[in-house]
Amino acid sequence: MILLVFLASILILLVTVYQYDEQTHDYNLQRFERKESTAFQIIELELTNKTTYPINTENLYKIFKERIYEISSINKLNISMYDLHGNLLVSSKTNAFEKTAIEPLEYDLLNELAQNSNHRILKTKEEDGSSFQTSFMYINDIKFKRIGIVEMQLTQDNSEVEYELREFISRLSLVYLLMFIIAISLAYFLSSYITKSIKSISEKMHQTRLNQRNEKILLDASSSEIEILVEAYNNMIDQLEESASKLAKSEREQAWREMAKQVAHEIKNPLTPMRLTIQSFERKFNPEDENIKQKLSEYTKTLIQQIDLMSSIASAFSDFAKMPTQNKEEIEVINVIKLAIDIFNEDNIQFQCEESEIYAFLDKTQLIRIITNLVKNALQATEEVENPMVIVAVSSLDNSLKITVFDNGKGIADEMKELIFEPKFTTKTSGMGLGLAMIKSIIEAYDGTISFVSEKNKGTTFTVILPKK
Repeated sequence: MILLVFLASILILLVTVYQYDEQTHDYNLQRFERKESTAFQIIELELTNKTTYPINTENLYKIFKERIYEISSINKLNISMYDLHGNLLVSSKTNAFEKTAIEPLEYDLLNELAQNSNHRILKTKEEDGSSFQTSFMYINDIKFKRIGIVEMQLTQDNSEVEYELREFISRLSLVYLLMFIIAISLAYFLSSYITKSIKSISEKMHQTRLNQRNEKILLDASSSEIEILVEAYNNMIDQLEESASKLAKSEREQAWREMAKQVAHEIKNPLTPMRLTIQSFERKFNPEDENIKQKLSEYTKTLIQQIDLMSSIASAFSDFAKMPTQNKEEIEVINVIKLAIDIFNEDNIQFQCEESEIYAFLDKTQLIRIITNLVKNALQATEEVENPMVIVAVSSLDNSLKITVFDNGKGIADEMKELIFEPKFTTKTSGMGLGLAMIKSIIEAYDGTISFVSEKNKGTTFTVILPKK
Protein backbone atom coordinates (compact mmCIF):
# COMPACT_ATOMS: atom_id res chain seq x y z
CA MET A 1 0.00 0.00 0.00
CA ILE A 2 2.83 2.39 0.91
CA LEU A 3 4.68 1.53 -2.29
CA LEU A 4 1.58 2.09 -4.41
CA VAL A 5 0.96 5.51 -2.84
CA PHE A 6 4.59 6.47 -3.37
CA LEU A 7 4.61 5.34 -7.01
CA ALA A 8 1.27 7.07 -7.62
CA SER A 9 2.64 10.37 -6.25
CA ILE A 10 5.75 10.14 -8.46
CA LEU A 11 3.68 9.33 -11.56
CA ILE A 12 1.23 12.17 -10.90
CA LEU A 13 4.13 14.57 -10.38
CA LEU A 14 5.66 13.55 -13.71
CA VAL A 15 2.31 13.73 -15.51
CA THR A 16 1.59 17.15 -13.96
CA VAL A 17 4.93 18.62 -15.06
CA TYR A 18 4.48 17.17 -18.53
CA GLN A 19 0.91 18.47 -18.76
CA TYR A 20 1.97 21.97 -17.67
CA ASP A 21 4.73 22.03 -20.28
CA GLU A 22 2.34 20.90 -23.00
CA GLN A 23 -0.34 23.41 -22.02
CA THR A 24 2.21 26.26 -21.83
CA HIS A 25 3.62 25.34 -25.22
CA ASP A 26 0.17 25.09 -26.83
CA TYR A 27 -1.00 28.35 -25.25
CA ASN A 28 2.10 30.23 -26.38
CA LEU A 29 1.77 28.82 -29.87
CA GLN A 30 -1.93 29.72 -30.16
CA ARG A 31 -1.27 33.19 -28.78
CA PHE A 32 1.52 33.72 -31.27
CA GLU A 33 -0.62 32.49 -34.15
CA ARG A 34 -3.37 34.96 -33.22
CA LYS A 35 -0.96 37.87 -33.08
CA GLU A 36 0.75 36.72 -36.26
CA SER A 37 -2.55 36.50 -38.12
CA THR A 38 -3.61 39.98 -36.97
CA ALA A 39 -0.28 41.54 -37.90
CA PHE A 40 -0.24 39.88 -41.33
CA GLN A 41 -3.76 41.11 -42.06
CA ILE A 42 -2.66 44.66 -41.20
CA ILE A 43 0.34 44.31 -43.55
CA GLU A 44 -1.91 43.07 -46.38
CA LEU A 45 -4.38 45.89 -45.74
CA GLU A 46 -1.55 48.39 -45.83
CA LEU A 47 -0.36 47.07 -49.20
CA THR A 48 -3.77 46.90 -50.85
CA ASN A 49 -5.58 49.99 -49.63
CA LYS A 50 -3.38 52.57 -47.93
CA THR A 51 -0.10 52.87 -49.74
CA THR A 52 0.42 55.12 -52.74
CA TYR A 53 3.76 53.52 -53.64
CA PRO A 54 3.94 50.86 -56.30
CA ILE A 55 3.86 47.50 -54.56
CA ASN A 56 7.24 45.89 -55.16
CA THR A 57 10.31 44.80 -53.28
CA GLU A 58 12.13 48.10 -53.59
CA ASN A 59 9.23 50.05 -52.05
CA LEU A 60 8.70 47.81 -48.99
CA TYR A 61 11.13 49.94 -47.05
CA LYS A 62 9.26 53.15 -48.02
CA ILE A 63 5.82 51.69 -47.29
CA PHE A 64 6.65 50.28 -43.83
CA LYS A 65 9.47 52.59 -42.77
CA GLU A 66 7.36 54.16 -40.03
CA ARG A 67 4.33 51.96 -40.10
CA ILE A 68 6.20 48.81 -39.00
CA TYR A 69 6.76 50.21 -35.50
CA GLU A 70 3.07 50.85 -35.05
CA ILE A 71 2.14 47.33 -36.20
CA SER A 72 4.82 45.86 -33.91
CA SER A 73 3.60 47.88 -30.93
CA ILE A 74 -0.06 46.96 -31.42
CA ASN A 75 0.62 43.22 -31.67
CA LYS A 76 3.61 43.06 -29.31
CA LEU A 77 5.71 41.44 -32.03
CA ASN A 78 9.17 42.01 -33.47
CA ILE A 79 8.64 42.38 -37.23
CA SER A 80 11.36 42.33 -39.88
CA MET A 81 11.05 42.35 -43.69
CA TYR A 82 13.58 40.87 -46.14
CA ASP A 83 13.83 40.77 -49.88
CA LEU A 84 13.56 37.45 -51.67
CA HIS A 85 17.32 36.88 -51.24
CA GLY A 86 17.14 37.23 -47.47
CA ASN A 87 18.58 40.74 -47.16
CA LEU A 88 17.06 42.91 -44.42
CA LEU A 89 14.89 45.80 -45.66
CA VAL A 90 13.12 47.14 -42.59
CA SER A 91 12.71 46.03 -38.97
CA SER A 92 10.95 47.08 -35.79
CA LYS A 93 14.03 46.14 -33.75
CA THR A 94 15.97 49.18 -32.62
CA ASN A 95 19.37 47.51 -33.32
CA ALA A 96 18.25 45.75 -36.46
CA PHE A 97 20.85 47.30 -38.73
CA GLU A 98 23.83 46.80 -36.51
CA LYS A 99 26.32 44.36 -37.97
CA THR A 100 25.86 41.73 -35.31
CA ALA A 101 22.13 42.15 -34.77
CA ILE A 102 20.26 40.63 -37.68
CA GLU A 103 22.12 38.82 -40.40
CA PRO A 104 20.72 37.90 -43.82
CA LEU A 105 18.51 34.82 -43.86
CA GLU A 106 20.32 31.58 -44.47
CA TYR A 107 20.02 29.79 -47.77
CA ASP A 108 18.63 26.65 -46.10
CA LEU A 109 15.84 28.68 -44.54
CA LEU A 110 14.98 30.33 -47.87
CA ASN A 111 14.99 26.95 -49.58
CA GLU A 112 12.79 25.39 -46.86
CA LEU A 113 10.33 28.30 -47.08
CA ALA A 114 10.08 27.94 -50.86
CA GLN A 115 9.44 24.19 -50.64
CA ASN A 116 6.90 24.40 -47.80
CA SER A 117 3.35 23.75 -49.00
CA ASN A 118 1.76 26.70 -47.17
CA HIS A 119 4.91 28.85 -47.59
CA ARG A 120 5.24 29.34 -43.83
CA ILE A 121 7.92 28.20 -41.37
CA LEU A 122 7.55 28.23 -37.59
CA LYS A 123 10.59 28.10 -35.30
CA THR A 124 10.32 27.63 -31.51
CA LYS A 125 13.11 28.06 -28.99
CA GLU A 126 13.31 27.91 -25.16
CA GLU A 127 15.97 29.97 -23.39
CA ASP A 128 16.37 31.19 -19.78
CA GLY A 129 12.74 30.58 -18.84
CA SER A 130 11.44 32.36 -21.97
CA SER A 131 10.04 30.93 -25.17
CA PHE A 132 10.64 32.41 -28.62
CA GLN A 133 8.23 31.74 -31.51
CA THR A 134 9.40 32.94 -34.91
CA SER A 135 7.58 32.61 -38.23
CA PHE A 136 8.64 33.33 -41.80
CA MET A 137 6.11 34.01 -44.61
CA TYR A 138 6.09 35.50 -48.09
CA ILE A 139 4.64 38.99 -48.73
CA ASN A 140 2.59 39.09 -51.93
CA ASP A 141 1.32 42.00 -54.02
CA ILE A 142 -2.28 42.28 -55.14
CA LYS A 143 -1.54 39.82 -57.94
CA PHE A 144 -0.11 37.33 -55.44
CA LYS A 145 3.41 37.85 -56.67
CA ARG A 146 6.11 37.40 -54.06
CA ILE A 147 7.82 40.62 -53.25
CA GLY A 148 9.47 39.86 -49.90
CA ILE A 149 9.66 37.83 -46.70
CA VAL A 150 8.26 38.91 -43.32
CA GLU A 151 9.66 37.61 -40.03
CA MET A 152 7.49 37.83 -36.92
CA GLN A 153 8.89 36.99 -33.50
CA LEU A 154 7.10 36.76 -30.16
CA THR A 155 9.00 36.56 -26.89
CA GLN A 156 6.93 35.08 -24.10
CA ASP A 157 8.01 35.00 -20.44
CA ASN A 158 7.16 31.62 -18.81
CA SER A 159 8.36 32.54 -15.32
CA GLU A 160 4.84 33.11 -14.05
CA VAL A 161 3.70 29.74 -15.38
CA GLU A 162 6.72 28.05 -13.81
CA TYR A 163 5.98 29.80 -10.52
CA GLU A 164 2.39 28.50 -10.66
CA LEU A 165 3.73 25.02 -11.43
CA ARG A 166 6.04 25.13 -8.40
CA GLU A 167 3.21 26.31 -6.20
CA PHE A 168 0.95 23.55 -7.49
CA ILE A 169 3.65 20.90 -6.96
CA SER A 170 4.33 22.11 -3.42
CA ARG A 171 0.63 21.93 -2.53
CA LEU A 172 0.33 18.55 -4.22
CA SER A 173 3.39 17.33 -2.31
CA LEU A 174 1.79 18.32 0.99
CA VAL A 175 -1.37 16.46 0.04
CA TYR A 176 0.58 13.34 -0.90
CA LEU A 177 2.74 13.59 2.21
CA LEU A 178 -0.43 13.54 4.26
CA MET A 179 -1.72 10.63 2.19
CA PHE A 180 1.62 8.87 2.65
CA ILE A 181 1.40 9.22 6.44
CA ILE A 182 -2.21 8.02 6.38
CA ALA A 183 -1.19 5.08 4.18
CA ILE A 184 1.60 4.09 6.60
CA SER A 185 -0.75 4.28 9.57
CA LEU A 186 -3.51 2.41 7.76
CA ALA A 187 -1.09 -0.24 6.51
CA TYR A 188 0.31 -0.71 10.01
CA PHE A 189 -3.05 -1.11 11.74
CA LEU A 190 -4.49 -3.19 8.92
CA SER A 191 -1.49 -5.53 8.85
CA SER A 192 -1.56 -5.76 12.66
CA TYR A 193 -5.23 -6.74 12.51
CA ILE A 194 -4.63 -9.29 9.76
CA THR A 195 -1.54 -10.82 11.37
CA LYS A 196 -2.95 -10.83 14.91
CA SER A 197 -4.59 -14.20 14.38
CA ILE A 198 -1.53 -15.57 12.58
CA LYS A 199 0.69 -14.38 15.45
CA SER A 200 -1.51 -16.20 17.96
CA ILE A 201 -1.26 -19.38 15.89
CA SER A 202 2.51 -18.94 15.58
CA GLU A 203 2.92 -18.53 19.35
CA LYS A 204 0.83 -21.64 20.00
CA MET A 205 2.90 -23.62 17.48
CA HIS A 206 6.13 -22.51 19.17
CA GLN A 207 4.74 -23.69 22.51
CA THR A 208 3.65 -27.08 21.16
CA ARG A 209 5.53 -29.91 22.85
CA LEU A 210 5.15 -33.66 22.59
CA ASN A 211 5.69 -34.29 26.29
CA GLN A 212 3.11 -31.86 27.66
CA ARG A 213 -0.55 -30.98 27.29
CA ASN A 214 -1.05 -28.44 24.50
CA GLU A 215 -3.88 -25.91 24.44
CA LYS A 216 -6.13 -25.47 21.44
CA ILE A 217 -6.52 -22.11 19.71
CA LEU A 218 -9.77 -20.21 20.29
CA LEU A 219 -10.36 -17.06 18.18
CA ASP A 220 -13.40 -14.82 18.50
CA ALA A 221 -13.39 -13.45 14.95
CA SER A 222 -11.15 -14.21 12.01
CA SER A 223 -11.24 -14.74 8.26
CA SER A 224 -12.32 -18.04 6.74
CA GLU A 225 -8.73 -18.84 5.77
CA ILE A 226 -7.54 -18.34 9.36
CA GLU A 227 -10.43 -20.45 10.67
CA ILE A 228 -9.36 -23.30 8.38
CA LEU A 229 -5.80 -22.99 9.68
CA VAL A 230 -6.99 -22.94 13.32
CA GLU A 231 -9.20 -25.96 12.76
CA ALA A 232 -6.27 -27.85 11.19
CA TYR A 233 -4.05 -26.93 14.17
CA ASN A 234 -6.66 -28.07 16.71
CA ASN A 235 -7.05 -31.37 14.84
CA MET A 236 -3.28 -31.75 14.91
CA ILE A 237 -3.30 -31.21 18.71
CA ASP A 238 -5.88 -33.99 19.12
CA GLN A 239 -3.81 -36.34 16.97
CA LEU A 240 -0.64 -35.29 18.81
CA GLU A 241 -2.14 -36.14 22.21
CA GLU A 242 -3.25 -39.52 20.90
CA SER A 243 0.19 -40.15 19.39
CA ALA A 244 1.91 -38.99 22.62
CA SER A 245 -0.17 -41.47 24.62
CA LYS A 246 0.73 -44.32 22.26
CA LEU A 247 4.38 -43.22 22.25
CA ALA A 248 4.53 -43.14 26.06
CA LYS A 249 3.13 -46.64 26.21
CA SER A 250 5.58 -47.80 23.55
CA GLU A 251 8.49 -46.14 25.37
CA ARG A 252 7.57 -47.87 28.63
CA GLU A 253 7.48 -51.21 26.86
CA GLN A 254 10.74 -50.45 25.06
CA ALA A 255 12.35 -49.39 28.35
CA TRP A 256 11.51 -52.76 29.92
CA ARG A 257 12.82 -54.57 26.86
CA GLU A 258 16.05 -52.57 26.99
CA MET A 259 16.38 -53.22 30.70
CA ALA A 260 15.88 -56.94 30.12
CA LYS A 261 18.62 -56.87 27.49
CA GLN A 262 20.96 -54.98 29.83
CA VAL A 263 20.33 -57.40 32.68
CA ALA A 264 20.91 -60.37 30.37
CA HIS A 265 24.13 -58.80 29.13
CA GLU A 266 25.35 -57.99 32.63
CA ILE A 267 24.64 -61.52 33.82
CA LYS A 268 26.30 -62.97 30.74
CA ASN A 269 29.52 -60.98 31.35
CA PRO A 270 30.60 -62.81 34.57
CA LEU A 271 29.39 -66.17 33.24
CA THR A 272 32.15 -66.26 30.64
CA PRO A 273 35.08 -65.86 33.03
CA MET A 274 33.35 -68.24 35.47
CA ARG A 275 33.13 -70.85 32.74
CA LEU A 276 36.77 -70.31 31.82
CA THR A 277 37.82 -70.52 35.47
CA ILE A 278 35.96 -73.78 36.06
CA GLN A 279 37.33 -75.31 32.85
CA SER A 280 40.85 -74.25 33.79
CA PHE A 281 40.41 -75.63 37.31
CA GLU A 282 39.11 -78.93 35.95
CA ARG A 283 41.97 -79.21 33.46
CA LYS A 284 44.72 -78.32 35.91
CA PHE A 285 43.27 -80.02 39.01
CA ASN A 286 45.79 -82.30 40.70
CA PRO A 287 44.85 -83.64 44.14
CA GLU A 288 48.50 -84.41 44.89
CA ASP A 289 49.63 -80.79 44.19
CA GLU A 290 51.04 -79.33 47.40
CA ASN A 291 49.53 -75.89 46.53
CA ILE A 292 46.11 -77.33 45.75
CA LYS A 293 44.48 -75.63 48.72
CA GLN A 294 45.82 -72.18 47.72
CA LYS A 295 44.70 -72.60 44.09
CA LEU A 296 41.31 -73.86 45.25
CA SER A 297 40.99 -70.80 47.46
CA GLU A 298 41.81 -68.46 44.52
CA TYR A 299 39.34 -70.19 42.18
CA THR A 300 36.68 -70.12 44.87
CA LYS A 301 37.33 -66.44 45.58
CA THR A 302 37.00 -65.61 41.83
CA LEU A 303 33.73 -67.53 41.50
CA ILE A 304 32.27 -65.96 44.62
CA GLN A 305 33.19 -62.49 43.31
CA GLN A 306 31.39 -63.10 40.01
CA ILE A 307 28.41 -64.64 41.78
CA ASP A 308 28.20 -61.54 44.00
CA LEU A 309 28.21 -59.41 40.85
CA MET A 310 25.29 -61.37 39.37
CA SER A 311 23.49 -61.18 42.67
CA SER A 312 23.78 -57.39 42.77
CA ILE A 313 22.44 -57.18 39.22
CA ALA A 314 19.48 -59.39 40.07
CA SER A 315 18.76 -57.32 43.19
CA ALA A 316 18.92 -54.11 41.18
CA PHE A 317 16.50 -55.50 38.55
CA SER A 318 14.02 -56.33 41.29
CA ASP A 319 14.24 -52.66 42.34
CA PHE A 320 12.69 -51.46 39.05
CA ALA A 321 15.68 -52.38 36.94
CA LYS A 322 18.14 -49.96 38.51
CA MET A 323 21.75 -50.92 37.91
CA PRO A 324 23.97 -51.14 41.04
CA THR A 325 24.54 -47.74 42.60
CA GLN A 326 27.99 -46.45 43.32
CA ASN A 327 29.47 -47.68 46.57
CA LYS A 328 32.64 -45.64 46.77
CA GLU A 329 35.37 -46.89 49.04
CA GLU A 330 39.12 -46.57 49.07
CA ILE A 331 40.52 -49.51 47.12
CA GLU A 332 43.96 -50.53 45.95
CA VAL A 333 43.45 -50.30 42.19
CA ILE A 334 46.37 -52.47 41.01
CA ASN A 335 45.28 -55.59 42.94
CA VAL A 336 41.64 -55.18 41.82
CA ILE A 337 42.65 -54.89 38.16
CA LYS A 338 45.00 -57.87 38.44
CA LEU A 339 42.18 -59.88 39.96
CA ALA A 340 39.86 -58.91 37.07
CA ILE A 341 42.54 -59.93 34.52
CA ASP A 342 43.26 -63.26 36.28
CA ILE A 343 39.64 -64.29 35.66
CA PHE A 344 40.38 -64.75 31.95
CA ASN A 345 43.37 -67.03 32.57
CA GLU A 346 44.90 -66.09 29.20
CA ASP A 347 48.65 -66.09 28.52
CA ASN A 348 48.43 -63.31 25.91
CA ILE A 349 47.18 -60.74 28.47
CA GLN A 350 49.94 -58.51 29.86
CA PHE A 351 49.65 -56.15 32.79
CA GLN A 352 51.90 -53.08 33.03
CA CYS A 353 52.28 -50.67 35.94
CA GLU A 354 55.35 -48.78 37.12
CA GLU A 355 53.88 -48.06 40.55
CA SER A 356 53.51 -50.57 43.37
CA GLU A 357 50.28 -49.16 44.80
CA ILE A 358 47.57 -46.79 43.60
CA TYR A 359 44.62 -45.91 45.83
CA ALA A 360 41.33 -44.40 44.66
CA PHE A 361 37.77 -43.96 45.92
CA LEU A 362 35.83 -46.18 43.50
CA ASP A 363 33.24 -48.93 43.47
CA LYS A 364 35.23 -52.14 43.32
CA THR A 365 32.48 -54.05 41.49
CA GLN A 366 32.07 -51.35 38.84
CA LEU A 367 35.85 -51.12 38.29
CA ILE A 368 35.97 -54.89 37.72
CA ARG A 369 33.06 -54.56 35.30
CA ILE A 370 34.92 -51.86 33.31
CA ILE A 371 38.11 -53.97 33.06
CA THR A 372 36.18 -57.16 32.27
CA ASN A 373 34.26 -55.54 29.40
CA LEU A 374 37.32 -53.92 27.84
CA VAL A 375 39.52 -57.03 28.14
CA LYS A 376 36.76 -59.27 26.82
CA ASN A 377 36.29 -57.02 23.78
CA ALA A 378 40.07 -56.96 23.23
CA LEU A 379 40.28 -60.78 23.34
CA GLN A 380 37.42 -61.09 20.86
CA ALA A 381 39.12 -58.58 18.53
CA THR A 382 42.32 -60.71 18.49
CA GLU A 383 40.68 -64.09 17.86
CA GLU A 384 41.81 -64.19 14.22
CA VAL A 385 45.27 -62.68 14.81
CA GLU A 386 48.31 -64.94 14.49
CA ASN A 387 50.10 -63.59 17.60
CA PRO A 388 47.33 -62.04 19.74
CA MET A 389 48.33 -59.57 22.40
CA VAL A 390 46.32 -57.60 24.96
CA ILE A 391 48.08 -55.06 27.22
CA VAL A 392 46.41 -53.53 30.26
CA ALA A 393 48.35 -50.55 31.63
CA VAL A 394 47.64 -48.50 34.77
CA SER A 395 49.23 -45.19 35.77
CA SER A 396 48.58 -42.27 38.10
CA LEU A 397 48.04 -38.73 36.77
CA ASP A 398 47.96 -36.20 39.63
CA ASN A 399 44.40 -36.62 40.97
CA SER A 400 43.31 -39.05 38.27
CA LEU A 401 43.68 -42.70 37.41
CA LYS A 402 44.56 -43.71 33.84
CA ILE A 403 43.75 -47.18 32.50
CA THR A 404 44.61 -48.22 28.93
CA VAL A 405 43.65 -51.47 27.22
CA PHE A 406 45.54 -52.16 23.98
CA ASP A 407 45.01 -55.02 21.51
CA ASN A 408 46.58 -55.83 18.15
CA GLY A 409 43.30 -57.06 16.70
CA LYS A 410 41.29 -56.20 13.62
CA GLY A 411 40.58 -52.62 14.71
CA ILE A 412 37.46 -50.50 14.17
CA ALA A 413 36.37 -49.22 10.75
CA ASP A 414 36.14 -45.41 10.34
CA GLU A 415 32.40 -45.50 9.56
CA MET A 416 31.75 -47.34 12.86
CA LYS A 417 33.81 -45.14 15.20
CA GLU A 418 30.99 -42.69 15.87
CA LEU A 419 28.60 -45.53 16.79
CA ILE A 420 30.91 -47.55 19.04
CA PHE A 421 29.33 -46.29 22.30
CA GLU A 422 25.74 -46.43 21.00
CA PRO A 423 23.43 -48.91 22.80
CA LYS A 424 22.64 -52.06 20.82
CA PHE A 425 25.50 -51.37 18.38
CA THR A 426 27.95 -54.23 17.95
CA THR A 427 30.49 -55.40 15.38
CA LYS A 428 30.30 -58.98 16.64
CA THR A 429 28.02 -61.74 15.44
CA SER A 430 26.91 -62.39 19.04
CA GLY A 431 26.16 -60.11 21.97
CA MET A 432 23.70 -57.28 22.45
CA GLY A 433 26.00 -54.29 21.97
CA LEU A 434 25.35 -52.89 25.48
CA GLY A 435 28.75 -53.41 27.13
CA LEU A 436 30.60 -50.28 25.99
CA ALA A 437 27.46 -48.15 26.35
CA MET A 438 27.04 -49.26 29.99
CA ILE A 439 30.66 -48.82 31.02
CA LYS A 440 30.62 -45.38 29.40
CA SER A 441 27.65 -44.51 31.62
CA ILE A 442 29.49 -45.84 34.69
CA ILE A 443 32.64 -43.85 33.85
CA GLU A 444 30.70 -40.63 33.18
CA ALA A 445 28.88 -41.09 36.50
CA TYR A 446 32.33 -40.70 38.12
CA ASP A 447 32.93 -37.54 36.00
CA GLY A 448 35.49 -39.57 34.09
CA THR A 449 36.10 -40.06 30.38
CA ILE A 450 36.59 -42.95 27.98
CA SER A 451 38.12 -42.62 24.51
CA PHE A 452 39.80 -44.77 21.92
CA VAL A 453 42.09 -44.72 18.91
CA SER A 454 41.97 -47.47 16.34
CA GLU A 455 43.53 -48.39 13.02
CA LYS A 456 42.10 -51.02 10.73
CA ASN A 457 43.93 -54.38 11.02
CA LYS A 458 46.52 -52.86 13.41
CA GLY A 459 44.73 -52.61 16.72
CA THR A 460 42.75 -50.49 19.15
CA THR A 461 43.60 -48.67 22.39
CA PHE A 462 40.89 -47.68 24.88
CA THR A 463 41.82 -45.03 27.47
CA VAL A 464 39.84 -44.54 30.70
CA ILE A 465 40.41 -41.56 32.99
CA LEU A 466 38.83 -41.75 36.46
CA PRO A 467 39.17 -39.29 39.36
CA LYS A 468 40.80 -40.74 42.47
CA LYS A 469 38.33 -39.01 44.74
